[in-house]
Formats: sequence, C-alpha cells, structure tokens
Amino acid sequence: MFLPITLTFAAAAALLNFWLAMRVSRLRMSEKVLHGDGGSATLTKRMRAQANYVEYTPFILILTALIEMAWNSPTWLWVLSLIYIVARIAHAFGMDADHPAKTRMFGIIVTWMVVLTLSGAALYTVYAGTEEGTPADTTSATV
Repeated sequence: MFLPITLTFAAAAALLNFWLAMRVSRLRMSEKVLHGDGGSATLTKRMRAQANYVEYTPFILILTALIEMAWNSPTWLWVLSLIYIVARIAHAFGMDADHPAKTRMFGIIVTWMVVLTLSGAALYTVYAGTEEGTPADTTSATV
C-alpha cells in the first residue's frame, strides 16, 4: 500500500532531524566539545531540542501511517503533519532562548495537541470504526 502522507511526512521529519543534528554539530565544533555539553548552556539546549524531537516523532509517524492506511489518506492528516513540522521548528528556535520563549511554548503545546489528535483518531478508528464512513470490522481481529 502506497502511503503518500506518511512518506512525505517521514522525509520532512528526517530532514528536520538532520537540521537539528547539524545545529548541534556546528556548535560542538565551534566550542570544541567532543562529548557531552562541555558546560555550554547553548549546546545543552540544542541537544535537548533534538532529543525532544526524537522522543515524539516516532510515535507520531507510526500513528500517521496507521491512520492513513485505515482512512485512505484523509486531507486533515496532510494538514496535521505539516502543522507538526512547523511546531517542531518553532520549538527548536524557542529552545535557544535564555528566557521562556513563545515559540518553544507554541511548539510543545502544538506537539501535544497533535499527539492527542492522532491518538484519539486511532482509538476512534478501532472502537468507533470508520473506514471511509463504514464501521471497521472488529470481528476478524486476532490477538
């Protein structure tokens, strides 16, 4: 089964992770820090921005793929995937701030909303059952 939303989203997610990694690597080189954070607050923030991204993205990609298969590539899933990527970029920039930043807050709140939306859609698919408007067949499920 071809999953255009998931493939596009996975490519964007991989590129975003690459960008986050390059931000860390460039700072490591400029501050001559091989391991850890070397006591650099900025390096710690950038490392955490990437780690936080890596903590959320796999779950979101898995949910996106499963929902796309069940719902036949709904338009709202395209929009939600784009919103997630934008939110994570905002979060990364917000993490660089020395004070509470609105971009960081926006990024994490939107991330949480995306997680909750996708989780809700997944549970709805299984228990309320929709596949193009028809109830899902739960009688043939195996454990």
